[in-house]
Amino acid sequence: MSLTITGRNLEITPAIREYVHTKTARVLRHIDQVIDTQIMLSIEPLKHTAEITMRLRGKDLHCEASDENLYAAIDLLVDKADRQVIKYKTKAQNHVHEPLKRQEMTA
Repeated sequence: MSLTITGRNLEITPAIREYVHTKTARVLRHIDQVIDTQIMLSIEPLKHTAEITMRLRGKDLHCEASDENLYAAIDLLVDKADRQVIKYKTKAQNHVHEPLKRQEMTA
């Protein structure tokens, strides 16, 4: 799994990079099928935005969060991504097909 962190109008410092790594580890503990993760951090006047795109097997998850503080925006983003991953995982687990041997034959 690769994690790419980019900044728009922002230089990614080692402190920000470490903070993002520790927070995204919480999301990634729920699912191990992540192929690629891209995080975009941007700063506009009075608005800090964080976006994440996670490529999973068969689906792409994307969410965005904004706040006045960059670290608060990252926290909100991780919460949203965590909820989306849990929702995706429960849908995948609930969608179980019955084997052909157990299905009744209709004649």
